[in-house]
Order: sequence, then structure tokens, then C-alpha cells
Amino acid sequence: MKTLGLFRHAKSDWHDPRARDFDRPLNGRGRKGAALMGRHVLEHGQHWDRMIASPAIRCAETIEIACQAAGQPVAVQWDRRIYLASSVTLIDLLRESDNALGAVLMVGHNPGLEDLIFDLVPDDGTSPLRDVVEVKFPTASFAVLELKIDHWTELKDNCARLVHLIRPRDLDPALGPEPG
Repeated sequence: MKTLGLFRHAKSDWHDPRARDFDRPLNGRGRKGAALMGRHVLEHGQHWDRMIASPAIRCAETIEIACQAAGQPVAVQWDRRIYLASSVTLIDLLRESDNALGAVLMVGHNPGLEDLIFDLVPDDGTSPLRDVVEVKFPTASFAVLELKIDHWTELKDNCARLVHLIRPRDLDPALGPEPG
């Protein structure tokens, strides 16, 4: 069995209309969410053999702030293919993982991460957490999937169980949706 963690970047800043999407930093709420989620990921107790991440500024800042808050420096393997990738691309990338790695944490973007959950976790009514993701996998959300595979090359649709899902608002209601 393999374990896959998915961590969506925290809330980004849209105030500079000239900024390229790739270069958008986190906003204040995103910084708070990244720190809160960094502590939660540490407290969750899962050891990650490798972290792979999109090099977009908002992902890099999410990782930096989360690691500082958790007091855990982490080596990151940056992979541009994660930036705005589809689920198919993310699966292809994960299939390249060294089979010695038991647990991989991926930091990236929607809709790719959300779609990856939909592809890997069966839609058969047995996963209440999948139902939550169907409503929304908001910024700074963290999910853990147990993969019923022995080798990363075996990664395919419906091979996972979603065993953990937490959103910033679950830990601090002030980080929930902004009023309409």
C-alpha cells in the first residue's frame, strides 16, 4: 500500500491585475491558512518520504509558511508539470515515483487535485469525505489517500480510499468562506 497526501496552495492575492497567474503570492488570509494547515499536517503524524510541488509562487509560499509554522524544514522536489495540471498529468507524474517511496505529499492546484481525488476514490457512496470534496476542495485543504497499490506504476482510477480531509475552516471558522 502507498499513501498520497494532497495539499492545495493557500489563498492567493488577486490585487495586482498585471501579475501573471504563476507569480501570484498569498494574501493575508492565505498566510494564516498556510500556517494553520502546516501545524495540522505535522500533528496528523504522517511521515512523507517525498514532497513534490508546483513551483508557482503561491505554492512555494504555502510550503514555506507551513513548514515554518510546523518547525519542520522539508526538502521539496519542484515540478513545473504540477502547475495547473489535469488529473491525468498528476497520475502520470506520480507513476514516475520511486517505488521505495511509501508516502508522497503533492502540493498543487485545483481543479487538478480535486479531480485527482474524484478519479482515485470510487464514487460508490462509501466515502463521506469524497462527498465533501464534491462540494469544494478549497484553498489550503489537505487530504490523505490510502492507495491499494504496491508500485506507483499501478496507480489507476478507483484504487484509493480517502482517509483524511481537513480544510482551514474546520480548524478556524474565521478562515471559512467570505460572506456573499
